[in-house]
Amino acid sequence: MLFTGNAHRALAEDVAHRLGVPLGKALVGKFSDGEVQIEIEENVRRQEVFVLQPTGAPSAENLFELLTLVDALKRASAASVTAVIPYFGYARQDRRPRSARVPITAKLVARLIGTAGVDRVLTVDLHADQIQGFFDVPVDNVYASPILLADIWRNYSMDDLIVVSPDVGGVVRARAIAKRLDDADLAIIDKRRPRANVATVMNIIGDVEGKTCVMVDDIVDTAGTLCAAAAALKERGARKVVAYCVHPVLSGAAIRNLENSQLDQLVVTNTLPLREEAKSCTRIRQLSVAEMLAETIRRIAYGESVSSLYID
Repeated sequence: MLFTGNAHRALAEDVAHRLGVPLGKALVGKFSDGEVQIEIEENVRRQEVFVLQPTGAPSAENLFELLTLVDALKRASAASVTAVIPYFGYARQDRRPRSARVPITAKLVARLIGTAGVDRVLTVDLHADQIQGFFDVPVDNVYASPILLADIWRNYSMDDLIVVSPDVGGVVRARAIAKRLDDADLAIIDKRRPRANVATVMNIIGDVEGKTCVMVDDIVDTAGTLCAAAAALKERGARKVVAYCVHPVLSGAAIRNLENSQLDQLVVTNTLPLREEAKSCTRIRQLSVAEMLAETIRRIAYGESVSSLYID
């Protein structure tokens, strides 16, 4: 059985359709004072239940919907509940930089999800793989890279293509993508970030002149990094610059940044819904993770291997 909150109903409906099951019946709303109201409207006793709910903006509201849905299902005697979280919000708050007096919110959220009664978590492209260790239940972290790779193969020639990591921290991801693209060349952008959500491109390591540059990253937020990187790549003679990012957070001035940038195209997935402003942006194209999530859910339900999805 598959249930969903209000965070991304369109994705949940698509996944349910691909699984050949109807979405579970549940009231997910608010009381007059703004408190979350949840009621499961069908029998789930002894059923294996999946709850699909990304925890993007409004992150607190979507997270609390997930927690209360899980609690309601467990109290209704569901045999097991798997939280399907295509985008795990708060994942970037996974450490205390320089011992600053800040919370490790990713750990707190993991504890809250476990306390609600979740038996398993399924997520897509965690910002840091080690976040799996914050949970006390099994975590299946699946990757959208096969979807991105298939799209790159369909749309670009390998003759002049170079994969670009927008920062040093993304080199492992970029190298893995390059390897799957006939060992394409790799470039790295070394940048300095003076304050949050502001990125300054400093240097490009690699020859990008006359090349189609494909930047890869897990999250696009304000798009400042990508836009600054695109400008630097064009200055170094790049013929075309495109970016592939899994999670389209696209907050703040992201759309304005993209429209005023030298980035030719941004390709994202639908782990998060696009707001109307993003839907109307001609530089953004969206791919679906519904088939991947449906197949992963099916494998979990039937006790089959999930990791084999990523083994050639």
